Amino acid sequence: MITEITSPKNPLIKEILLLQGKAKERKKENLIVIEGKKEISLAASARLCFRKVLFCSDIISQQEAKELVGKQADNADWYEVSEAVFSKISYRETTGGIVVLADMPARSLQDLSVQEQSVFIVLEAVEKPGNLGAICRVADAAQVDGLIICDPHTDIYNPNAIRSSLGCVFTVPVVNSTFDETMDWLHRNHIVSYAAELTASEFYHRLDLRGRIALVFGTEATGLTDQWIYGADHRIKIPMRGVIDSLNVNTSVAILTFEAMRQRGFAD
Repeated sequence: MITEITSPKNPLIKEILLLQGKAKERKKENLIVIEGKKEISLAASARLCFRKVLFCSDIISQQEAKELVGKQADNADWYEVSEAVFSKISYRETTGGIVVLADMPARSLQDLSVQEQSVFIVLEAVEKPGNLGAICRVADAAQVDGLIICDPHTDIYNPNAIRSSLGCVFTVPVVNSTFDETMDWLHRNHIVSYAAELTASEFYHRLDLRGRIALVFGTEATGLTDQWIYGADHRIKIPMRGVIDSLNVNTSVAILTFEAMRQRGFAD
């Protein structure tokens, strides 16, 4: 059965707008909003539980929407919305005419798999959803073993983070944690931590980054806090030859992560 929605004032549309705009609402309802064909496809492959599917038949057919959603099609409630309604709930014009409400994935540090050559990315107090999404793309491209968000200032499932990640928030094991919990977990699993910071004396490319490691990054504005700078096993930096002394955080993550993967021979 498909329910038609033609009014932007429909209660479900109001709920979606609240979920899109407020992290506390997503946490309270344990629901996230996913839009875009690629993002929805990756969420379906990650076996997220889809609760509601809204599609605009002027943009996408019901059959195409069902093929995109896959096995989740029979479990979700379906809604056909008008173009006016869809434009109200879509963040951009290229979302493909479909929006999904899904259960928020629940992961903890204990869910992360630790292998002999595992690489983890740790982000402290990440603030910008766009940066978080871009780092998720790096993490997916390098196939790291986990992305740990310490004391976050933004929500992993912020619509901007999902969009800028192209859905990679669903392809990489991402967990929220605190400094104390993360440090305890690193020690218990014998994972060597490398804090990226400007005053470090060691250059990243001169170190052996093999084995179980965690690469730790702070915010662009303030960098890492002292607890990470002095709590990590090593402090490392990227050589800077120009006038500026720092890079965008997702660029720094990419440089160090791919060096760690290069040392593991991942391109062989």
